[in-house]
Amino acid sequence: MTSSTSSSSAPEPIWAVLGASGFIGSSLQAVLARAGITVRFVKAPRLSARSTDPAGILAEAAELHDIRQDLAGDLAGADVVINAAGLATPAGADSPELRGANALLPVVVADAADAAGARRFLHLSSAAVQGHRPVLDESTDVEPFSAYSRSKALGEAALGARKAGACPVTCLRATSVQGAARQTTASLVRIASTPLASVAGRGDSPSAVSSVDALCAFVLAAGRYPGEVPAVILQPWEGATVASVLLAAGGRKPLRLPGWLCRAGLKAGYALSGLLGERLHGTLRRVEMMWFGQRQEPGWAEATANVPEPRVEQVLRAARQQR
Repeated sequence: MTSSTSSSSAPEPIWAVLGASGFIGSSLQAVLARAGITVRFVKAPRLSARSTDPAGILAEAAELHDIRQDLAGDLAGADVVINAAGLATPAGADSPELRGANALLPVVVADAADAAGARRFLHLSSAAVQGHRPVLDESTDVEPFSAYSRSKALGEAALGARKAGACPVTCLRATSVQGAARQTTASLVRIASTPLASVAGRGDSPSAVSSVDALCAFVLAAGRYPGEVPAVILQPWEGATVASVLLAAGGRKPLRLPGWLCRAGLKAGYALSGLLGERLHGTLRRVEMMWFGQRQEPGWAEATANVPEPRVEQVLRAARQQR
């Protein structure tokens, strides 16, 4: 394990982070360190899950006594535990490893955080659990559409079904997070720089594309919050539209396509993907988000004045300049 230190004479709070070597985890470490928080890196065990339902996941978690004990030891003394580990494979197929990383691991970590006496456990989930819903919100209503989104929804459901302990659990749904070092962002920049960059209609639909800067600031705010944090919170909208995202990423105005044509193309594409075992679902969803975006209902962040400074367009422009 590694930790960052501060010159402050007052004791620093300790936050334990699983998945600190990943894209979000590594960005989060820098933000927490600047906030005067000692970051303890905890290695996430690699798990596989047989089950596809919450009850089965909980039963499998109960069997992992030794792993839970080891994790509790690693988390001892931590004020806040953040699970940023998992498999981010939007186009991947279902597998025991995918369910293990995105559904079973969060339950095991929640149990370990409770045993370690942590004040709060934040599990980084994904807004993908609500799939094609026209409006994202903080309800438990989910519509997963792919193996990845189903595994994340399964993790949320299992956490919601476990017997609550002294350590409160919050699932923080990240939206379409972008950063200069992320391959997904590089792909977005490439597409936005070509004539393929297009939007449905006028292009003024809200986009759920967001920045890793704002996500990390939101995690910090949720972890520090002195009051109760709901079981599900949604990363706030950063004010971008589908057209402004493409303009920032590609430096050119996107082509405007008729909405009916875009819907017809997506309907045909999803039908074909269904015949291929959902192989194209991830790609089609990215196209759908590029064309139509997705609205977000204001939630906990807005109600408690914990909305981070919007950074998505700056992040996209920086990624374009690094290309």
